[in-house]
Amino acid sequence: MTLVVAALYKFVKLPDLTEKQESLQSYCQDRGVKGTILLAEEGINGTIAGDRESIDSVLSFLRSDPRLQDLEHKESYTESLPFKRMKVRLKKEIVTIGLSDVDPSEQVGTYVNPQNWNDIISDPEVTLIDTRNDYEVGIGTFQGAQNPHTESFREFPEYVLENLDPSKQKKVALFCTGGIRCEKATSFMLSHGFEEVYHLKGGILKYLEEVPAKESLWSGECFVFDQRVTVRHGLEAGNYEMCAGCGYPISETEKSSPKYEEGISCPQCFDDLTEEKRMRLQEKKRQR
Repeated sequence: MTLVVAALYKFVKLPDLTEKQESLQSYCQDRGVKGTILLAEEGINGTIAGDRESIDSVLSFLRSDPRLQDLEHKESYTESLPFKRMKVRLKKEIVTIGLSDVDPSEQVGTYVNPQNWNDIISDPEVTLIDTRNDYEVGIGTFQGAQNPHTESFREFPEYVLENLDPSKQKKVALFCTGGIRCEKATSFMLSHGFEEVYHLKGGILKYLEEVPAKESLWSGECFVFDQRVTVRHGLEAGNYEMCAGCGYPISETEKSSPKYEEGISCPQCFDDLTEEKRMRLQEKKRQR
């Protein structure tokens, strides 16, 4: 059976977090929906999976809240559930940048639809920046994009302040997986004097869904935060697997490394893997 994977987020004031957490957790579990939804006072962010009827029901339940009635979501499809359980968690931020004064509900950059994105990033006056972390960029990115080489999104503001200048970079275009990181990134940049800031509406996932491969300026695959690991154009499952030792994506080339052991380690974590964890993973592998 084909299952639906729905990714969603919205920045909106949600002070009644505990009540909403309990009702949403129960509603999703009763319908067999799996995934993770984050709730914070600044909004909601999550990815869930289930059959068509169940996903539609959960989305309708969310939109029955007047604050979320215009909640947008993106869909992809899979033959098996990419999540093992349902978690509704309370957080300080739905995407962590670590700055309390960054508020996308107050200001964000200019949204660019996937169909118009190629024109924006082909402009020689535009500085194109990938807001994702270094390992994500290594799997795939847009041609000509700058890689900030960050290990977490918290490092992005520092990268901007140290490497970019609003008097020199007059036009800036940002992108991320589903669009949510760019909400905060563009808000931050606008508050620091950058005047013309664009971001890809719906993120890379929407671009890969709507822009034909023959017209695409995307190279590689896109990392996703579920058991599919990566996706390609048309949101088809990609060629990467997840390392059991560190959770990093592994390519076919990395699997040929002597540091790769299925279910145990990969070149990324081999040297740092403790003997205790190695033994635990080996035992887990034997019990499968």
